[in-house]
Amino acid sequence: MKDTIRLLIQHALTRLVEDGVLPAGLTPAIQVENSRDKSHGDFASNIAMMLAKPAGLKPRDLAEKIIAALPADPQLSKAEIAGPGFINFFQNTEALAARLDSALADRKLGVRKGSPAQRVVVDLSAPNLAKEMHVGHLRSTIIGDAVANVLEFLGDTVIRQNHVGDWGTQFGMLLAYLEENPADSDQLSDLENFYRAAKKRFDESAEFAERARSLVVKLQAGDPDCLSLWKRFNEISLSHCQKTYERLNVRLTPNDVMGESAYNEDLPSVVADLRAKGLLVESEGAQCVFLEEFKTAEGNPLPVIVQKAGGGYLYATTDLAAVRYRSNVLKADRALYFVDQRQALHFQQVFEVARRAGFITNGMATEHMGFGTMNGADGRPFKTRDGGTVKLIDLLDEAEQRAYALVKEKNPDLEDSRLREIARVVGIGAVKYADLSKHRTSDYSFNFDLMLNFEGNTAPYLLYAYTRVAGVFRKLGKGYEEADGHIRLEAAHEQDLAARLAQFGEVLNTVAEKGTPHVLCSYLYDVAGLFSSFYENCPILAAQTPEQQQSRLRLAALTGLTLKQGLELLGLETLERM
Repeated sequence: MKDTIRLLIQHALTRLVEDGVLPAGLTPAIQVENSRDKSHGDFASNIAMMLAKPAGLKPRDLAEKIIAALPADPQLSKAEIAGPGFINFFQNTEALAARLDSALADRKLGVRKGSPAQRVVVDLSAPNLAKEMHVGHLRSTIIGDAVANVLEFLGDTVIRQNHVGDWGTQFGMLLAYLEENPADSDQLSDLENFYRAAKKRFDESAEFAERARSLVVKLQAGDPDCLSLWKRFNEISLSHCQKTYERLNVRLTPNDVMGESAYNEDLPSVVADLRAKGLLVESEGAQCVFLEEFKTAEGNPLPVIVQKAGGGYLYATTDLAAVRYRSNVLKADRALYFVDQRQALHFQQVFEVARRAGFITNGMATEHMGFGTMNGADGRPFKTRDGGTVKLIDLLDEAEQRAYALVKEKNPDLEDSRLREIARVVGIGAVKYADLSKHRTSDYSFNFDLMLNFEGNTAPYLLYAYTRVAGVFRKLGKGYEEADGHIRLEAAHEQDLAARLAQFGEVLNTVAEKGTPHVLCSYLYDVAGLFSSFYENCPILAAQTPEQQQSRLRLAALTGLTLKQGLELLGLETLERM
């Protein structure tokens, strides 16, 4: 709807230029916002206030001329001036009802991408192998997955890339420890303890640390014994990751793994190509790229080191190879990197070096989708009581246990298998939704009590809201597809719910463009609240006429389908009853 209004305004501005009211050559960004107070219309624009000065008119006078020049459109009933010069637009409720009827008949609920389909690489999760995933990997994994789901739903071709850390010092450390402490398969399967013991030796013994570094060199040189053990470590670690992904209902598979090691053979070429472009400078034996726009706080040049003095490569080298691969081999139009906000400078430098070096050959957009940290109650990064990292799988176990206790308290007579299934969906959903509902760039404090609350913007509230819709149809013995007839928007609560349902496509396009799942969370919370008001004020089962009941059933059906689809895009499972 906003796009329609923008086109109407653009048409009106063109006419005003032709009439000499506005000077030629103006290319304003036409902003159309949702109105907070529906008595003042459904949408509003400040275009008259923006263009009043170049037009030499008062904003309200220009607004009058814009309204007079607007083409008629069946989706709008009227446009009015408000305040100092805002233009308020009122939807035609009959046209809105027709749009919702069409959405009900459409597999994608009337949602369409607002721009041409693209090939999009989504870089997400990226745990370091050789140990189990911890809570620090949650945000990259679930935010990236939710955005990837939305992009796919809109019609983009999405290529998930799990850029795991599988090629570095930690493997030399493990190999050195294994030399000292031969272990069988069962012992190796407990990678966390094995890694912890190896790290302790690495920190305590300079001789051990040196041996570990030498084994990294042997590994990277292709030593068969080192490679064999390295593959074993990776297989064990990736199996742990895959179990966690499946538990989280995240669509990552072993086929999506494209770790640092995948680019190993290309790293000498990256360095050689940077040298050929005249970008490399030797500094204290290391090969570096210095870009004038990146300086330290003291104003000194800030290098991008691509090869250490000893010949080793760094994260930047691997990331440059990955950028080149994604542009030249995967032919991506966009590459989205869901990585901690603290890596912002690193990616700014890498992306700029890649552009200068010609590694991006097809105009691929590179976008760092940074995110804040998950903190404990003390506002610091989430840790165990003894200061260690929290295993992600342990966090999910506790979420399910807490949800089980909560659900059992509310439904003491429900059979245990059913209670555990509800607890699984609610517990995992609560952890994910609490994260996804926060703005991606914000830090947030982890709090089980808040995220498992059945009130407020939480997963339990939304899951319950969906079951309320499903319950209406269950009482009638009908499915959503059996709500026939047409939607008629008579009551204010019907109109409010309908107007928000019609914005589903706009919301998903915003999530796809900006990588912000919290926008979808807020939308679903609004829809759930509006449905609750509609349900209480507009009786469905006790409607006055069969036509009114069918209309309200169709509105409820679209609400249910929208909530279910929205939650699934966020990576949450739904329940038909709780």
